Amino acid sequence: MISFPAMSASKRLFTQAKRILPGGVNSPVRAFSAVGGTPPFIRRARGARVVDEDGRSYVDFVMSWGPMIHGHAPAGLRRALCDAVDRGTSFGAPTALEVELGRTVRRLMPSIERVRFVNSGTEATMSALRLGRAVTGRDRIIKFAGCYHGHGDAFLVQAGSGATTLGVPTSPGVPRAVAADTLVARYNDLDSVEQLFKKHRHRIAALIVEPIAGNMGVVPPARGFLEGLRALTSQHDALLIFDEVISGFRASSGGAQEQFGIRPDLTCLGKIIGGGLPVGAYGGRRDLMEQIAPTGPVYQAGTLSGNPLAMTAGNWALAQLTPALYARLDRLGQRLASGLADASQQTGINVQVNVHGSVLTPFFASAAVGDYDTAIRSNTAAYGRFFRGMLARGIYPPPSQFEGWFLSGAHTLQHVDRAIDAARATMKAMRRHRQASHR
Repeated sequence: MISFPAMSASKRLFTQAKRILPGGVNSPVRAFSAVGGTPPFIRRARGARVVDEDGRSYVDFVMSWGPMIHGHAPAGLRRALCDAVDRGTSFGAPTALEVELGRTVRRLMPSIERVRFVNSGTEATMSALRLGRAVTGRDRIIKFAGCYHGHGDAFLVQAGSGATTLGVPTSPGVPRAVAADTLVARYNDLDSVEQLFKKHRHRIAALIVEPIAGNMGVVPPARGFLEGLRALTSQHDALLIFDEVISGFRASSGGAQEQFGIRPDLTCLGKIIGGGLPVGAYGGRRDLMEQIAPTGPVYQAGTLSGNPLAMTAGNWALAQLTPALYARLDRLGQRLASGLADASQQTGINVQVNVHGSVLTPFFASAAVGDYDTAIRSNTAAYGRFFRGMLARGIYPPPSQFEGWFLSGAHTLQHVDRAIDAARATMKAMRRHRQASHR
């Protein structure tokens, strides 16, 4: 367990929080249930570092789960937000800021001919799914085991006895009738998708996929996988929905769809387009998006959608994306991935490192990870020991085996090398513990 003083500020706050908030948190993974110990309560952040309520500083590889591609609290963003606050925080009316951000999104992602801003990635995926069902007149969707698309009822299902079975709820409160319309395939397995289309012919409205899986840990698409999904959905008159909440503007300025040359029908976005403020968006072909109210019958609304603070932050964040930034992030990602792999080899601790650009996951597994089935074979207890060791050494990785590590423009070679040194020291300690337990 993390060694906090008995009366540390974080321990005291966590105790208080559990009397007020379910589990003491507002998002489950923050409770550290998967890794053990007391979550540090963060007081402030700047650049690549966060500082907790006890004054401890950590090199941050969570980066608010991805949106902080420019680091925490960059000066330009702070100035832009201060100016925006002076003008007002919410109007419930159209602004020029929405037009500006929409124009930028459309320019960077040509598949998006029209875009609608919402307040979260979950709102984006739920709205895109409703639209897909409306325009096709069908109810069933395909998702992939291990891919997370927010906490909407239709997405909280997983594979049952195989990819051809109907979905079953994985959270209480999800109606079985809703779950039954969600079909679950295997990521990086085109045959499983083809079998679903054959079995449920003319009943599938859409297929939704993370083009670079990020919520089973980072799993890049196999060669030809995304191209195959595009072909199958077109063949069966179903919509292809890319959930680029994580990969959008992080994989490249045009997202994963630009990198892999795939044009989805609809795209869901979040994270970076809010510059650290709550935001989401969905967009795609003009003929589809014009079915959204007020131009069409598919209803979706939001009081704070397109609010001036989020739009200001998004405009600033997207304006700072440059080829030089992506090249630097790629180099840092490769350096960190190689360093973690070397530490694994040197210590004999089984780790498989998946990396795509500036996002990576070290899986505590003995075999390569290419889908959900291989991801969940990871040794989560070993990851928990690794996490606690890293935190004790001033490095803040994700408190779950099945999440991505995020780099930012604020990270330096020194930050990365410090993380590698901490990983090597932690794995050596894990090896000593393993050897001692076997005596």
